[in-house]
Amino acid sequence: MENVKYAGFWIRVAASIIDTVLLLIIILPLLTLIYGSEYWANEKMFHGFWDLLLNYILPAVAIILFWIYKSATPGKMALGLKVVDANTGQAVPVGRLIGRYLGYYVSSLPLLLGLIWVGFDKKKQGWHDKLAGTVVIRETAQ
Repeated sequence: MENVKYAGFWIRVAASIIDTVLLLIIILPLLTLIYGSEYWANEKMFHGFWDLLLNYILPAVAIILFWIYKSATPGKMALGLKVVDANTGQAVPVGRLIGRYLGYYVSSLPLLLGLIWVGFDKKKQGWHDKLAGTVVIRETAQ
């Protein structure tokens, strides 16, 4: 891929913050409605089906669907970024996008080192990108 501008660490952090805020705007009121305000004071790790669905399944499905249909989450779209195949610059197959999402756990576990890696890699790839064969690019660069 020629004439590509890879998205660096800080713009990707900003996109992630936008996505997190959007998810929280949706999820927090629902959890409060379902479990009541005591949900937030309770020390239990798991509160039941809706907790699992809203905190883990819904975000994963939403993020993967945005990658499939828009090649970006809302945060990435707002900042002009796109997730593409590292070799072709084209859309990424669904299986690899699911692998990319699961790769976030691999990237996060050792003290977020796989996410911080974006700041040092020549193609600005985190470990999840390397595992899935993806890069995040600035759309305006193409």
